[in-house]
Amino acid sequence: MDNEYFVSINDVAKRLSVPAHTLRYWEKQFPTAIRPITGAGGRRYYRPETLEKLIVIRDLLYKNGLTIAGVKKLIHDGKMPRAAAEYQPSGVGPTMPKMSIKNSDDTSVNDAIDTAMDFLKTAKQLLDNQ
Repeated sequence: MDNEYFVSINDVAKRLSVPAHTLRYWEKQFPTAIRPITGAGGRRYYRPETLEKLIVIRDLLYKNGLTIAGVKKLIHDGKMPRAAAEYQPSGVGPTMPKMSIKNSDDTSVNDAIDTAMDFLKTAKQLLDNQ
């Protein structure tokens, strides 16, 4: 992290590779986590700790596949990780087994497909029972 105390919304948008309007939207969705300082003319400036939270939120949404509601729940429950890599989803179903698919061995490919099909059937049963 740079030694800058405040970072403009445009700089944050570039660093996170998200549009500035997305950051403004996240401010509305996560007001307790994201509070930029507004300067003259309503320009937004972010502190380094807010930038770190934005990185975690971006990663939870884009890399971990959480929804806005899911991230809101983490924030509300006080379970917001310091880094998205720390996020461990609660065990709400089967986990996908590790599969090794080798093109040279048809048997391992078929076994992997069978394992995946079993997993999908179990997941469907769980969803049907909700």
